[in-house]
Amino acid sequence: MKHRSLEIIRDEHSSLAAMLQSMRLMVDRGPQDDPRNFFDVLRAMLFYIDEFPERLHHPKETELLFPRVAAAAPEVGMAVARLDHDHEYTEKAVRDIQHLLLGWELLGESRRQRFIDAFHRYVNLYLEHMRLEEQEVLPAAEKHLTEADWRELDAEFEKNCDPLTGKYKPDPVYEKLFTRIVRDAPAPIGLGGS
Repeated sequence: MKHRSLEIIRDEHSSLAAMLQSMRLMVDRGPQDDPRNFFDVLRAMLFYIDEFPERLHHPKETELLFPRVAAAAPEVGMAVARLDHDHEYTEKAVRDIQHLLLGWELLGESRRQRFIDAFHRYVNLYLEHMRLEEQEVLPAAEKHLTEADWRELDAEFEKNCDPLTGKYKPDPVYEKLFTRIVRDAPAPIGLGGS
């Protein structure tokens, strides 16, 4: 049976991975001739990560999905514990990275490498986090959770409506943010520079 929450989780992981890859391309390329746009777009992308994956996606996994999976499939308990730990780390890390980006923008090149190092650690951890979740925890969930579990999970995850998945219109409050990201960020997430 197809579970809507799993589809939503995978869609959100896919859009986040695309966002992280676009950011990595931007960071590796650097500000070039348009530092204002570079910093504006990176700030917008980091703000998106803080607003959507960190405040919407992760809490539902930590509070609803992971405890059920750990109880039903103890063999993935270590993976669940690591994923929960990752959630605690990434919630703080995205704000720290925003601060490091601001330091680079306002204080110049002397702050660039600190940002780059922290950013790459963050991206690598995040991509590994999603891989672990999709290869170990989600298959265990599919195998062991009950229909009652899925009804509740589906109802909660359907409220996410992340526009970067391409399946939902942005909430009017976030419309300017998503327009900026899609217009100015490089592919695969946006239409901006190569």
